[in-house]
Amino acid sequence: MSRREIREALANAKPNLVDRVVGYFNPVAGAQRLRSRMFMAVAGGYTGGSRSRRQTSEWKVTKNSSADADTLPDLQDLRDRSRDLARNAPLAAGAIAGVVTNVVGTGLALQSRVDREVLGMSEEQAAEWQKLAEREYNLWFESPYCDATRTLDGYGLQALVFRASLESGDTFVSTPMRKLAGMPYELTLQVFEADQVSNPRLAMDTERLAGGVELDDFRAPIAYHFRRSHPGALQGVSMDWDRVAAFGTLTGRRQVIHPYTKLRPGQTRGVPYLAPVIETLKMLDRYTEAELMAAVVAGMFTVFVESERGGLDPNDPSGIGGETGSQASDKDVKLGAGAIVDLNTGEKISTANPGRPNQAFDGFVDSLCGFVGLALELPKEVLLKSFISSYSASRAALLEAWKFFRGRRAWLASTFCNPVYEAWMDEAVAKGRIAAPGYFTDPLMRRAYLGAEWVGDGPISVDPVKDVEAAKARIELGISTRQKESALHDGGDWEKNHEQLAKEEKRRKADGLKAEAPKMLPAPKAPGAPPAGGQPGGTDEEGADRGEGGGDTERREDEAGALAGTLAALGEVTKALQASAVKPINLYHGRPAQAWSFETDAAGVTTARPIEEAKP
Repeated sequence: MSRREIREALANAKPNLVDRVVGYFNPVAGAQRLRSRMFMAVAGGYTGGSRSRRQTSEWKVTKNSSADADTLPDLQDLRDRSRDLARNAPLAAGAIAGVVTNVVGTGLALQSRVDREVLGMSEEQAAEWQKLAEREYNLWFESPYCDATRTLDGYGLQALVFRASLESGDTFVSTPMRKLAGMPYELTLQVFEADQVSNPRLAMDTERLAGGVELDDFRAPIAYHFRRSHPGALQGVSMDWDRVAAFGTLTGRRQVIHPYTKLRPGQTRGVPYLAPVIETLKMLDRYTEAELMAAVVAGMFTVFVESERGGLDPNDPSGIGGETGSQASDKDVKLGAGAIVDLNTGEKISTANPGRPNQAFDGFVDSLCGFVGLALELPKEVLLKSFISSYSASRAALLEAWKFFRGRRAWLASTFCNPVYEAWMDEAVAKGRIAAPGYFTDPLMRRAYLGAEWVGDGPISVDPVKDVEAAKARIELGISTRQKESALHDGGDWEKNHEQLAKEEKRRKADGLKAEAPKMLPAPKAPGAPPAGGQPGGTDEEGADRGEGGGDTERREDEAGALAGTLAALGEVTKALQASAVKPINLYHGRPAQAWSFETDAAGVTTARPIEEAKP
């Protein structure tokens, strides 16, 4: 700190009311308090922690507050405003819908992956067990029977739970058992909105009961308190709560699933996804609405008529006066598209030119969207669905967004998909529909049976050809597998793809449609031929940034390869003619051309060999 700042800090370190009271009754203690206050005013090396600087002196923050103390008092307002933005603000609605589409999409499908070494299974036995587990799980999960309301299948519940967690910060899923006709499994999933879990009788939050979650000494949830009706129900709001234990007392079965993102130690409830940018999004929504209204007003063409007799006559045979609908006596005269408004004698109208559309609108909104995207972990291009920059920038934006989507997908799998799969497996093994020796007695065996991967839709591809070549290279280098690349491509299962391909090939052979495809080997490049990608010294991405199409690049490569192959073949013919001491003659019209045999080896090189000695 400079000397001036030190003087200002000491001047601002004045005794408060408590200091004056202490100094009145105990002057020594009062002096010590003042000395400590002056020391704290000039101590510290961070300007952000200084209380004497003008930039930070008015910065009001909560001091030494726990995660729940900072979150729970504002949580209801954050939820209400987040939901309002999701309903009415296009940018907020698009952000949430885009995240749900890319993370969940058509749903996260189960791929069972047991640990066969722990289970002592052979590869064939493990494959058969995994197929059976997936078949049984999909029987329940891909039907409305898994939903307590019997309106959604499991994939629909995934999207509902994820969207509710984004909008409200968290959600709750109970696992009641209901016996339904036509379904061998009794497990159902009942989704509750975040507002329905609260302290009984709206009691104050404590260290043992916060936000409707009952905690133990380690702040682990032991029970949840569900209000019997939503606090915003249409009618008959209940003031009764049901206490549901987090885990079963006898079996330890999970009875409530609580997906939320924990940002701080000790945080009991989640905050909405839009929380950091709620104010910015609302102001941006108001600004865009005002700009739109100004543009609409600027587009209005209204004629104001002033006459000596006091306006137009509605009974005028021309019909002009009857078309307006606006008389001088009207209380609310409004602008309109092509409207004609009467004025009284002596009245005049003054209008202001709004100067819209605003030429700076796009740049200003674009910059704000960049800040919003930073908080939401969405690149501006992905947030606005606008890919008008170069190929490299668009691809970088998609890759950056996909890292966020992949992380959210892993979060959904760990907080919802895996607990649901475990609850279903408990019932399947208990009922004997799945044979799993040691599942209930050995925790290691249980973990080995529950191994699973959750595969969803693949990322969008800017250049599919390059992505396929990259996948092929990763497989050839041994740093990836066909299973991983199939899942990354479109969320498919390589084993199922392999079985289908084998079936198709077998069917084609049986129907006589199988034809041996020619093997396309790369032709030798001619000297000076341009490298792959187009211009000499350029790359594919640079060519794409210049607006060159991939088809032009492939055509140039084909032409260069064909030319190189032709030159190589002619060179071999010339060498063979010289070796046989035969004068070069017209190969197109001369009879000796029939005495040559042209052979092409596996490398694509054509060689001319003499069949018999040519006659002059």
